[in-house]
Amino acid sequence: MLRDALPEIITEKVPGPKAEALLKKRNAALPKALCTATYPICISRGEGAVLEDVDGNKFLDFIGGVGVLNIGYSRPEIIEAVKEQAEKYFHCIFNVVAHEGYIELAEKFNELMPCRGERKKTFFANSGAEADENAVKVAKAYTGRKGIICFSGAFHGRTNLTMALTAKKSYALGMGPFPSDIYRAEFPYLYRAPKGYSEDEAISYYIEKLSRLFDESAPASDVAAVLVEPIQGEGGFIPAPIPWVKAIRQICDENGILLIADEVQCGNCRSGRYFASEYWKEAGAAPDIIATAKSMGAGLPISAITASAEIMDSVPAGTIGGTYCGNPLACASALKAMEIMKREDYASKARAIGKKVTERYLDFKAKYEEAGDVRGLGAMIGIEFVKTKEGKEPYPEFAAKVIQTALQKGLMLENAGTYGNVIRFLAPLCITDSQLARGLDIFEEAITEAKNSCR
Repeated sequence: MLRDALPEIITEKVPGPKAEALLKKRNAALPKALCTATYPICISRGEGAVLEDVDGNKFLDFIGGVGVLNIGYSRPEIIEAVKEQAEKYFHCIFNVVAHEGYIELAEKFNELMPCRGERKKTFFANSGAEADENAVKVAKAYTGRKGIICFSGAFHGRTNLTMALTAKKSYALGMGPFPSDIYRAEFPYLYRAPKGYSEDEAISYYIEKLSRLFDESAPASDVAAVLVEPIQGEGGFIPAPIPWVKAIRQICDENGILLIADEVQCGNCRSGRYFASEYWKEAGAAPDIIATAKSMGAGLPISAITASAEIMDSVPAGTIGGTYCGNPLACASALKAMEIMKREDYASKARAIGKKVTERYLDFKAKYEEAGDVRGLGAMIGIEFVKTKEGKEPYPEFAAKVIQTALQKGLMLENAGTYGNVIRFLAPLCITDSQLARGLDIFEEAITEAKNSCR
């Protein structure tokens, strides 16, 4: 079975002839912005953590649809749940006609989400960007304020508002003007904190940076929400330190500001908990609003926004919802995915996988000068490549060479980070032990070859 297979390249190179022909058609039919040369892969089918391309090459996927495939490709139970729903109806707009799947899924999220409030309410959108945008809408409605604080390294999407919230402006070239009343503070990137600072000193430094924003950019009384990723994704797989989160929570409470957790990528068991905000809640710093997407639909487009009933019921009628939001097929997929991930304890799987990956990455760090930092939470692990450990100079060329070398061996890797020098681990959590071991071996082979070729 494909889901138990190891990576295998049977063509002379990647892409093979069939994929190359299909990619030529793609380049002629699609905008250049979508036609990346980094991943010349054309999928034929996928199962578990493995995909097969049109030439019969088998790839082990450490990217996981950039966090969409925590449950893996083509889980049979999910296929059956979607088929069953498809035989009844594909669509109804929930603002006009209610359907059972939407309501049942909302009830389950209300029970599960670790945000504040004894009684919670949830509604659905289609993507992570829409979830973040709607979370901001809800915060503005509840507080009556306009300002939003976000952070360096943040990625929140590609709509007009979420491009403004996203730090890396290569995602927003030529797309302005953007909404006003958005203010950016510095995220606690401890690996690149001021030299000589201890962890405690660095966290105090970043908290002071945020506090100064209220004096220099926006009075706290004008700020509706602070938007934080519990683990920065595109920013380089950087976990938000719990002492810093607790300080942010206190600042929000003292100033009537809502705290929004963007769990689009780190949610749905990836962090070692069902939601990373569970770590915040245990520390007494639960967020007010949680936005999630990606793996909640097992590959179908759906996202969720959850908050207390008090916060949610402040939203004016007509300002949230949309034609496809909470689509019946997507709800059916999300319900079955949640059932499986809870029944099979996918959060525990993430912790076990993350432990193995971290141990191996720390071994890379000890052996290779270019491996500068290893960090993450659960099975969301990043390894940052630098020219020298002492200087910490970003080495994106090395990361790119590792990715391309691994690809030719059947392992799919992807970079991240402000400098493009971090390689992320987001493999499906159904990955087998033998697949994980082989993938890590290929990764090290690629590091060794990249080291030799980059001299």
